[in-house]
Amino acid sequence: MCGIFCSLHVGCCGDTDDIHHHGGPNNTIFHELSERLKVANAARGPDAQGTHHARVHWQGTCFSETGVPSPSETHRGGPALDLEFFASELRLRGDTPIVQPHRQDGDVFCWNGEVNAYENDGVKLFQSMHSLPAMDDLPFLLGRIEGPYAFVYYHAESRKLYFARDPLGRRSLLIHKPSVLNPYFLLASVSAGDNQGYVMEELSTDGIFCLDVGQLCESKEITQHFDSSLTCIPRDIDRQILPFAKLSRVNTTLPPDAPPLVPSLDCAILPRDLAIAVDRLIDHLENSVMLRVQNIPRRKLSEKGRAQVAVLFSGGIDSTMLAFLAHRHVPLDEPIDLLNVAFQNPRKIQVQTDGNIGAIPKREKKRQLKLAEISRTVKESASYMVPDRVTGLQEVEEFRRICPGRTWNFVEVDVPYEESQAARAAVEAIMFPGRTVMDLSLAMALYFASKGVGRVRISAAHDDYQPYTSTARVLLNGLGSDELLGGYGRHRTAYATRGWQGVIDELQLELDRIPTRNLGRDDRVISSHGKETRHPFLSLTVVSFLAGLPVHLKLDPRLELGLGDKTLLRLAARKVGLLEASVRKKKAMQFGSHSARMEAGEAEKRGDLMIRTVSEP
Repeated sequence: MCGIFCSLHVGCCGDTDDIHHHGGPNNTIFHELSERLKVANAARGPDAQGTHHARVHWQGTCFSETGVPSPSETHRGGPALDLEFFASELRLRGDTPIVQPHRQDGDVFCWNGEVNAYENDGVKLFQSMHSLPAMDDLPFLLGRIEGPYAFVYYHAESRKLYFARDPLGRRSLLIHKPSVLNPYFLLASVSAGDNQGYVMEELSTDGIFCLDVGQLCESKEITQHFDSSLTCIPRDIDRQILPFAKLSRVNTTLPPDAPPLVPSLDCAILPRDLAIAVDRLIDHLENSVMLRVQNIPRRKLSEKGRAQVAVLFSGGIDSTMLAFLAHRHVPLDEPIDLLNVAFQNPRKIQVQTDGNIGAIPKREKKRQLKLAEISRTVKESASYMVPDRVTGLQEVEEFRRICPGRTWNFVEVDVPYEESQAARAAVEAIMFPGRTVMDLSLAMALYFASKGVGRVRISAAHDDYQPYTSTARVLLNGLGSDELLGGYGRHRTAYATRGWQGVIDELQLELDRIPTRNLGRDDRVISSHGKETRHPFLSLTVVSFLAGLPVHLKLDPRLELGLGDKTLLRLAARKVGLLEASVRKKKAMQFGSHSARMEAGEAEKRGDLMIRTVSEP
């Protein structure tokens, strides 16, 4: 995991006053904003940070390891554009510490991604990029990368800047395009929050972007000619030899008129095609998990015997399956942390303890409020027994029965109301440009869960806990299962209104919008703690396998909840021995953790409404 920041703005041409003549930003404001963005992106990579500068003239490119190119480099005449590259490094690959940006012969590369499980990804990929016969071959190189990524690459010979995210958008990269008010170009893994100095947007995953910096420099006007200097290169030049250039399409084959109903999760009585699909899902998912939990380097010897891998854990079927498969590939003498978050939610506590007191007579309301005050201590102690805590505790007991020898650290991350509100401004800044009610409730849950600060039970005695902070820097996340396997209520609605064709259409829509929904926001939030989230369900190999299955092998909306939703995954969980998890019903993270709707009167607030920031009246 790394943080990337890249800026381009009009540079001085031997005279510091010329910066305004060439349409550049106010130097002080621009550099203050740049420093804030570098600080924000440094948090993503606490192991190392580096900066590199380049000045692009109409005649060529000058370079500087630190600081802006010297005045002696500015007398070539004509306009100049200053490029700055900053990268921070979270070392999760290879044995050798690496400092980015990578540089060779004028080329500069900032990388945030996963390619190889055993070596440093950025070093190997930079060598491959630098050795390309022509930059037209870049799509062929990227089309063979299965893992998540975001990158910025400056090709000195052509004076072009290339940047992109993987087809699913599993790593964040934000873009600000030059405007009259803010005439500079910015790329960043994470922003510094809402700021008048930029209009940040998620970079599209539609293709590989190329900015012709040389052409922009010769045009002498960065804002007016920016769009004509920016092109989007298609990824899928040849689908047959580029397996990971583009997302697979959902299988459109309609099932037989009356596909057989699965009466139970008993794998011994399944139709042959469904039994084969169950085995293949287990194989694909296990391989995906294996690649994401093995060969994680330790920072220091004192960490031996402490967890390297954690799971964002609700006790639901998705996170439970990932934790179980991780158990198969993490050394047995190494604990696995199960991060389970619960929020103190005043609105929920009031409803649970007092009922809907707004609908009862005034005298009775006073009496109940007095009783509530007396029992405040009881309420406080019970306020963290949220749905995800209940199912998490149940599931960890199942793990201890079927996974002997493994230490499971069930980390209870309890978030008092005051603490969640105090963190709100920071969370809003990190998740930006996400600004909806749902963005905030999900980001709050991920922020505190991934921080990993809580407590673990040390005996069966009541309240026998000790404080615990997770050392794991790799966090497994079950996102993608519902979209690929039909876990949402809308899939049942689609079947009720349009039959199997409606379900197929809905699953395709789910797949199409994965890159634009949660992944960039989740990456920004979790990485703010110097940790990396990995999505085994969103391995492009797993996505391709599940998309290619006939719809009736993945779900059956004719069956009740707990069986008909994500049927294939439930059968897989049952087959590996997760009996209790296989029948649990879905609970969205923001409701399972009680991070949503904390204030009185918020019960009906729609998730797609825009929030007001804490600084707004």
